[in-house]
Amino acid sequence: MAVLTFATTPFLDQKPGTSGLRKKVTTFSQPHYLENFVQAIFNAVPALKGGLLVVGGDGRYFNDGAIQTLLRMAAANGVGKVIVGRHGLLSTPAASLLIRRHGAVGGIILSASHNPGGPEGDFGIKFNAANGGPAPERLTEAMHAASQVLQCFYCCDSQDIDLGSLGRSQLETMQVDVIDPVADYAGLMQTLVDFDAIRDWLRAGHRVRLDALHAVGGPYAVKLFEDLLGAPLGSVRNAAPQADFAGEHPDPNPVHCAGLVAHMMGAGAADFAAAFDGDADRNMILGRGCVVTPSDSLAILAANARTLPQFRDGLPGVARSMPTSRAVDVVAARLGFDCYETPTGWKYFGNLLDAGRIALCGEESYGTGASHVREKDGIWAALAWLNLLAVRRQPVAEIVREHWASYGRHCYSRHDYEGLPLAAGEAVMATLRGKLAALPGQTVYGLQVSLADDFSYTDPVDGTVSGQQGIRVALADGSRAVFRLSGTGTEGATLRVYLERYLADVAQHAQPAQAALAEVARFAAQLGEIEAHTGRVRADVVT
Repeated sequence: MAVLTFATTPFLDQKPGTSGLRKKVTTFSQPHYLENFVQAIFNAVPALKGGLLVVGGDGRYFNDGAIQTLLRMAAANGVGKVIVGRHGLLSTPAASLLIRRHGAVGGIILSASHNPGGPEGDFGIKFNAANGGPAPERLTEAMHAASQVLQCFYCCDSQDIDLGSLGRSQLETMQVDVIDPVADYAGLMQTLVDFDAIRDWLRAGHRVRLDALHAVGGPYAVKLFEDLLGAPLGSVRNAAPQADFAGEHPDPNPVHCAGLVAHMMGAGAADFAAAFDGDADRNMILGRGCVVTPSDSLAILAANARTLPQFRDGLPGVARSMPTSRAVDVVAARLGFDCYETPTGWKYFGNLLDAGRIALCGEESYGTGASHVREKDGIWAALAWLNLLAVRRQPVAEIVREHWASYGRHCYSRHDYEGLPLAAGEAVMATLRGKLAALPGQTVYGLQVSLADDFSYTDPVDGTVSGQQGIRVALADGSRAVFRLSGTGTEGATLRVYLERYLADVAQHAQPAQAALAEVARFAAQLGEIEAHTGRVRADVVT
């Protein structure tokens, strides 16, 4: 084998977003496109030379060939050892665990998460740092800078590695260990959650339904829920990972999981259900006749943390992304632990977790996680909920209603305007920024504004400042509207509008969320002049 040097020129669009670089498969398939970004990672992380690297992905289209290219480039760049999941598969939380457990320099994860797959779908690549979490801004900026001055990349002239067989092989001077992608993760889960209590709950006749959405979470869910916990065969649906996710959208929300929602709302529904996204880091939690919002899920887990062995000593603190509802804030205030509000992106939780300031965190985009890894973790969230059900012996809907009665209900919804021209999305944000200074204390469109700002975050651990992280407009009655341009799409821009209304009165808790939020939604649309700038009279996706 020989190390070859290939001349190349930079691509101008290789700036990573909140979760790495995501583009269409057709973009990544261009000559040198993948190789350029991979080389930029190696150039920006010199510790990988002679170090340990974890590699895996969600099995989507283009994953197989990309991993082989990545391995040849790793060998050519002097990486000492690679741990890779069999068939190139690793869920994102499992990759985070392996990085931490084996003391790796970092990991490269090939996934576009909840974005659609297939030849016309999306592909993504991101680097996770030595703590197991997504690369911080200083590192993604270094990768982008490296990509813009790239003149060549290095690759071995070698045959593909057999990723279907467990074991050790050699590529140039680099050791390659192909491992069972599920084993380490399944072992960890059994130390965090009371499996005996969940088995007893299942033996009592309770039924579960898990939907892996034809993605990488399937093998993990089958091992944990069926093999280890004893749920009946077939409790996990759509468990075989497919490169195009069977033509479906691997995003666990009510819009893209309409069949699961219909089952849980109908006769014969299971007692508990959950769905997981493409790389198994996101989750949706459902009970009979009940869909639990991610914000409520985080708050309820925080309020009941001591029911889990993982949190038997309580929580030092919790964190949520800024657009996530303030339901968990109320829990933290009452129970006496800290609550942090961070920008969107799991990397912002990393310092807080590493410093021991928090042990539980979550985002409204169906992400929940804890201190066992440095990523959101969908399978763990479902296990944590089953642990809670096994201890409390109440239906999901009853637990949710009791939580609202105790802490109040934070009605919540996200309205996504997808595929916008970037200029249209930026025009909305510019319009809002131009109004911010005059809003506090004013009555606007019939509602009194108490706070209006462009959210800026100062990391309490290292002092890093992140500005312009989204526009917050809080109202005197406790309602709130938040505006962001998302960085996780691959076509155009997505304007996300987050709506929240706090209802303390139990008599109001049963009303549908969209009805409760209607006045706040009208206020947000008018304030941002959304129709005028985008031509859209309604959101494309409402969750």
